[in-house]
Amino acid sequence: MSWIREGELSLFEKFCASVIKAGPMPRHIAFIMDGNRRYAQKLKVKKLEGHSQGFAKLAQTLQWCLSLGIREVTVYAFSIENFKRSQEEVEGLMELARQKFTRLLEEQENLEKHGVCVRVLGDLPLLPQDIQEQIAKVVLATKHYNTCFLNIAFAYTSRQEMSNAVKELAWGVEEGLLQPSDVSESLIDKCLYSCKSPHPDILIRTSGEVRLSDFMLWQTSYSCLVFQPVLWPEYSFWNLWEAILRFQMNYNALQKARDLYMEERRWQQMEKDKVSVLEKLKEEGSTACADTQRRRALLQELRAQREERIQGFLEALENKRMDFLEKLSTVSA
Repeated sequence: MSWIREGELSLFEKFCASVIKAGPMPRHIAFIMDGNRRYAQKLKVKKLEGHSQGFAKLAQTLQWCLSLGIREVTVYAFSIENFKRSQEEVEGLMELARQKFTRLLEEQENLEKHGVCVRVLGDLPLLPQDIQEQIAKVVLATKHYNTCFLNIAFAYTSRQEMSNAVKELAWGVEEGLLQPSDVSESLIDKCLYSCKSPHPDILIRTSGEVRLSDFMLWQTSYSCLVFQPVLWPEYSFWNLWEAILRFQMNYNALQKARDLYMEERRWQQMEKDKVSVLEKLKEEGSTACADTQRRRALLQELRAQREERIQGFLEALENKRMDFLEKLSTVSA
């Protein structure tokens, strides 16, 4: 089963797609693909068959997103918590992952045709070595494609992602790349696994569960959350259409909340910088009433130095992550 299906919408689906595309469209949709096991129970088949049908639905959903012009999709494929399931189910899921990542490696021409960049978000060392190697090869092979983006959260939880971001910042401070005062919400955001992606506009969870299950908690503060009762393998174009419609109905309120948050974050950083400048003036023996030109010059210098440190740290972090993938990709070469 191909990851990127070739196919077109029906005439009526095309008409409805054109109608909804007249409104604000999401750039990025995240899916919690829930209900595979209940679907298998409903059909009285093995759990692994439910997961296989769930993958088939993912491939179809990606095709719908391409048709609607949605450039980025993130899917919750395997939680770290899923390791607590029965050994048989975990081993079955790992084998399914091997098959699907192998298929991705075989689909290079198709991925290049559509310009699909594949990223895998998660704590890769928790996975079997051969799957880590497959993931590294897929990510490196598609890293320069930029028409659309598929992010696969695998061996992932949001709390682990945030913990890892804090560890990366601590590493930056220990290496002398950052100062503790450089740490901010904005910088934490740039240390997450999802740092190369805009935050999701919509988060969709299927199966009727109304919780996020430790998925993208940081990134979805201002996303449109859509909980739908349908089991994931039974998901349809019309379920996706409904979710986008809900996003459009709430678009103005969501955008206003995002703008207010960004303005507050800028204001907090500005106030923090002013305090730093006053401390610098005191060190120089100047008074708080030093001339405006001197304060402005110190403020510009502080910001420029911080930006230089942050850029150097982010480059070093990206190199570290790429080196990890490069080493993995050459293990079995």
